Amino acid sequence: MSRTLPPLETLRATCTGLARAAAREIMRIYAGDLGERTKADKSPVTDADHAAEAVILAGLRDLTPDTPVVAEEEMAAGRMPKLNGGPFWLVDPLDGTKEFIKRNGEFTVNIALIDGGQPILGIVLAPASDILWRGAAGLGADKSDKGGSFQRIATRVPPSTGLTAFASRSHSIYSDLDIWFRSNGLTVAERRQAGSSLKFCLIAEGQADIYPRFGPTNEWDTAAGQAVLVAAGGEVVTTDGRALLYGKPGFSNPHFIARSKAAQ
Repeated sequence: MSRTLPPLETLRATCTGLARAAAREIMRIYAGDLGERTKADKSPVTDADHAAEAVILAGLRDLTPDTPVVAEEEMAAGRMPKLNGGPFWLVDPLDGTKEFIKRNGEFTVNIALIDGGQPILGIVLAPASDILWRGAAGLGADKSDKGGSFQRIATRVPPSTGLTAFASRSHSIYSDLDIWFRSNGLTVAERRQAGSSLKFCLIAEGQADIYPRFGPTNEWDTAAGQAVLVAAGGEVVTTDGRALLYGKPGFSNPHFIARSKAAQ
């Protein structure tokens, strides 16, 4: 990690607080008028996206003033920072805006630090349930439920009966997934759906085994969840088996597979 940044332990603690502050803004808006509207790319946005992003941006710029921050709503407004080849932040202040609008609770706050193309720190907080997952290179992964103490988490060895596989709540295409599972000789015993980056975190804590994603995503959608999963003993790879990297032109991801390393 760059010498200009504070230690990962410090960054993790501060970003935990920023995620919780953003979550308070999100839940304040969740209780009333969401301020829903449509962006230029036809995707939805709400007052909560902007309020949460403002909290996180202010905190990160104070914490690491020389480190660029790539944030979803800033990017939508055409404000892309100049990356200098060093570390940078990726922020999705409200991942799962469609789920937020549906009021089903499956949305998260995502904060990730990228260094050398890899997410080395990730914070994922589900405001509706007040569960926070975090992972950092060399520090492992842990989880806090409703503000309680952090407990270590780790991926599992899949049961002999087969894998538990995730699909996105809003983007599930089971026919494509079935073809992919069969072609890779994988047995799926249970299918589950979840919104936002919750899928990465539930695999990280051993509740499921694999999440193939064959639809469009952006880097801010996946970076924090990938950091948690990798720190818990999992991996996120492209369909040709290479690590999913960050800082790509346009910040768009190829298709990928998030999984326990034993789920292959």
